[in-house]
Amino acid sequence: MPYEWIATLMFSTMLLMMITGQRVFGAIGFVAVVAAISLWGTGGSDMGFSSIMKLMKWTPLLTLPMFVFMGYVMSESRLAEDLYKMFHVWFGPLPGGLAVGTILLMVMISVMNGLSVAGMAIGATIALPELARRGYDKQLISGVIQAGSSLGILIPPSVVMVLFSLIARAPVNQLWLAGIMPGLLMASMFMIYVVFRAWLNPALAPRMTAEERAEITWAERLLLLRAGLLPVLIFAAMMVPFIKGWASLTEASVIGAVTSVMAAVIKRRFSWKVFETATRSTLAITVMFMLIIMAAMSFGAVFDGLGAGRAIEDFFLRDLGLSAWQVLVLMQLSFLVMGMFLDDTAMLVIVAPIYVGLARQLGFDLVWYGILYTITCQIAYLTPPFGYNLFLMRAMAPSDYTLPVIYRSALPFVGIMLVTLIVVGLFPQIALWLPNMVLGL
Repeated sequence: MPYEWIATLMFSTMLLMMITGQRVFGAIGFVAVVAAISLWGTGGSDMGFSSIMKLMKWTPLLTLPMFVFMGYVMSESRLAEDLYKMFHVWFGPLPGGLAVGTILLMVMISVMNGLSVAGMAIGATIALPELARRGYDKQLISGVIQAGSSLGILIPPSVVMVLFSLIARAPVNQLWLAGIMPGLLMASMFMIYVVFRAWLNPALAPRMTAEERAEITWAERLLLLRAGLLPVLIFAAMMVPFIKGWASLTEASVIGAVTSVMAAVIKRRFSWKVFETATRSTLAITVMFMLIIMAAMSFGAVFDGLGAGRAIEDFFLRDLGLSAWQVLVLMQLSFLVMGMFLDDTAMLVIVAPIYVGLARQLGFDLVWYGILYTITCQIAYLTPPFGYNLFLMRAMAPSDYTLPVIYRSALPFVGIMLVTLIVVGLFPQIALWLPNMVLGL
């Protein structure tokens, strides 16, 4: 059988197993093991073993549990509640003001956590009940929480960008800085959409009443502003030493975790229960990620051993004779399709090494390309049938938030993400301006 057919069979088998409901790491790992032993005999087991050893030597992966722990400490110690109260008070009078506040809360949580799961947990436990109590539309609530939490992988410190930097050999400090402007652009577009929809149809998102506004004094409003300084201080304590070169990436993540614990202690909200819940949740998320990465690296080793990477390059550049920009568009389209079925980590480890080499060969800036990939991952989080945030929302929300409601709620925000992807693709300086200015590149 030609190697191209074997690669196609591997990929289609993996997708079929996922459609039947198998766990992501199980489907990827099973196909990798069967293909390796079938192609290379007992010696094929060495491919998976070497991939696992390579994974164990990736010291920047130590940042993963640190960033996840930060997010859970913020959630369990109720520090996020203070932020939400601040946004509620200051943005409540706007059309859809509480939903705007929810998006801003997600931006702040993204600054303290490198994943979307913490934002989803905080949104479902803090924002959703309050939005529902004030009569907000179910679809708007669901869409705001899902889209807002996805900002966690675009605004630094992003775990996805850490993994991308390992594969692309691109500096993670440049990737983090490059994600800030596109992240703020996307968040702003989310907020503009919410305000516009609430202005057109006030019943979707009722404003704070005049009586409620009158009850809150200016002294209370100014006092609540202090809650907004906390994530900024945590972010600065972590990012400044790293960008200045005073601390490595791993050391900076530890600084962030310790700072979040100190903030909870100062607020007198750090207890044994908070520590235990945050630690157990961090362990569960970290193990899940490591299993997926391990399986995906084994799959990628077999996939690459078949020469799939070179075959794809030859197909795009020689057989089809496409230009660099046409190849880039096709790569992003294929990521969007794969994102409907694959976890973003699996997609990164399996396919990104091939596409990163192709992007480098075509002369594209890998930091900019990393931002395009990350935005594509965000879109994958919200696209059925296997969007990560879609199922998280279903698991965390009340029973009346059915899958059809959750699917429909995501569509307008997916459209905004696609617009952001196109804008950043057409104007690379949106992503590259900040790292160039700060790092003097």
